[in-house]
Amino acid sequence: MNPIGALFPVSSPTDSSAAANVLTPARGWPPGQEAEQMAPSNITAAASSIRVFLLIENRLLRESLVRLFRNRPDLLVVGQSGHPGATVRRVLDSQCDVLVIDSLQTSWFPANIALERGDQASLRVVVIAMDSDEAQFLAAVRSGVTGYLLHDASASDVVAAVRAVFRGEAVCPPQLCSTLFRCLAQMNREISLQSAAPRPNLTLRQQQLVALVAKGLTNKEIAFHLNLSEFTVRNHIHRILKQVDAVSRSKAVEAIRAHGYLISP
Repeated sequence: MNPIGALFPVSSPTDSSAAANVLTPARGWPPGQEAEQMAPSNITAAASSIRVFLLIENRLLRESLVRLFRNRPDLLVVGQSGHPGATVRRVLDSQCDVLVIDSLQTSWFPANIALERGDQASLRVVVIAMDSDEAQFLAAVRSGVTGYLLHDASASDVVAAVRAVFRGEAVCPPQLCSTLFRCLAQMNREISLQSAAPRPNLTLRQQQLVALVAKGLTNKEIAFHLNLSEFTVRNHIHRILKQVDAVSRSKAVEAIRAHGYLISP
């Protein structure tokens, strides 16, 4: 099996079922390099397909995935982009079921997409071509990512991951799965100890800030969402860390949840 970081050759579709899986433009998009018009005969097949948007900076990888997905009748690429600054609205307007990305830019994590929309987005996200970094993996999981593949994943792994997250399942490498179990066990031990400490008296602004920290946003992103300066955000976080006696932002979030504050993941 070929790694997703390489160009895996995919033969052109020869049967009618494979040929039916063509690109379709997102609603309102003009046809062009990144989208093709769908033939009327393919509308029925497309209606039952998993709609996928590819946000892949590596052009060769992106184009290889498009060819790969075209050979899968149950997968339909409804949009693609190599620009990391693509807007959330563009992705949402494509009405995709699964977003495949090759970066850890937090704005594309489900929790932050929901924040921008003002509701809970049902979009599933698969992150591919990643390093085996435990901290990055856990941050992605906390922000709602349900598919996480490493550089050595195969083309078939990507297809399987898209199908799995669409069904509501989660996908990650075995070594990172064990990391997740250890993290949950550690959280449970820490929460048991912290629950005996006095409940911190957080202001409404501090609760809003902690909710954004829990979603993985940076100080700059938090400042933008709350219309504050980065300096003010840093001061708030410093005071919160002292209130709950935490050594990191993630530990502070865990402690605050343990005291009964409703902080969404």
